[in-house]
Amino acid sequence: MKLSSLRPAKGSVKVKKRVGRGQGSGRGGTSTRGHKGAGSRSGYSVKIGFEGGQMPLQRRVPKFGFKNINRVEYAAVNLDVLQALIEKHNLTEVNLEVLRTYGLASKNDLVKILGRGEFSAKVQVTAHSFSESAQKAIEAAGGSIVKL
Repeated sequence: MKLSSLRPAKGSVKVKKRVGRGQGSGRGGTSTRGHKGAGSRSGYSVKIGFEGGQMPLQRRVPKFGFKNINRVEYAAVNLDVLQALIEKHNLTEVNLEVLRTYGLASKNDLVKILGRGEFSAKVQVTAHSFSESAQKAIEAAGGSIVKL
């Protein structure tokens, strides 16, 4: 094999459509734009969602609901997940750094501890928010909570 004998794979290179280069090319005259109308003019672009005058989809479909701009999103972590994490890694304290390290929360997440599952570890748990059941379960196991 020589460098001079290299060729692209068959069918991988398409020939560019050369428009407006004379009648003999088959794409002369109106240059594939048809006769008259906005589409034949330079600078024409179709508006996003335009359907040829038909009522566009985004106006046919009814509006519903709303977005609450004051909503606070939390990354939820359940007690059974915390218990498994504590047993697996022999933790004495669970804080945001620990949760981020083990992939239960990301950098800018607010964390809320929820009360699903059994909890028996005597640890200090630090988070932004706790459900009532989670708080009771942690304190019943002899642990403590710290709200940020």
